[in-house]
Amino acid sequence: MDSNLLDIAVRVVLFMLPFLFALSFHEFAHGWMALRKGDNTAQLMGRLNLNPLTHADPLGTFVLPIVAIVTHLPLFGWAKPVPVNPRNLSNPKKDMFWIALAGPLSNLLLVLVGAVLLGAIGVFLSNTSTFRALREMLNMFIYINLILAVFNLIPVHPLDGGKILARFLPEHINQKLEDHQQQLNIALVLVFILGGFRYLAIGLSLLQAQIVGSVQYVVNLLV
Repeated sequence: MDSNLLDIAVRVVLFMLPFLFALSFHEFAHGWMALRKGDNTAQLMGRLNLNPLTHADPLGTFVLPIVAIVTHLPLFGWAKPVPVNPRNLSNPKKDMFWIALAGPLSNLLLVLVGAVLLGAIGVFLSNTSTFRALREMLNMFIYINLILAVFNLIPVHPLDGGKILARFLPEHINQKLEDHQQQLNIALVLVFILGGFRYLAIGLSLLQAQIVGSVQYVVNLLV
């Protein structure tokens, strides 16, 4: 029993540390892009930072991810959305596209950074206990950021993908989608609970292997 609890505790730490950083970086990217586009709402509300506690949502940041870890379900979660005031934007529809896109792009950037680091330690620390520990941590870091990037690009509200899609849809359709954000959010949670994201997780594992393999190949050529 103690061994099982210890195993769960290790898995929680292994998942949650990179998960909290990835979420914070994602939300910071939204706020940073909003500031560049003329809206300082996130900055004024203390959200333009990497402190997980300022971005955490009790259900999406802690409860559901820990449930996923304990039950071996695919990782699923979110943070509190960074506030954006469209009235401060010179071109709200176009600027909101870039603000929304900044979140997933930030996670893809972290995927690339993690893959490069993984390739580098494979060259300099291979066949050591340090390498094995770092490899496990970096693989988890890459996987979590890949999940956040791809999941948030699903083109439905309230995800970033819905706001990205809004750039190309008529205003009356966007308004209907925004009016039903709460129902769509509940639907996403239900899909997670019923195990619907297992298929997404399988695809992401294959994509991760391809990305890591390609980056490691390039690193080996350069070193």
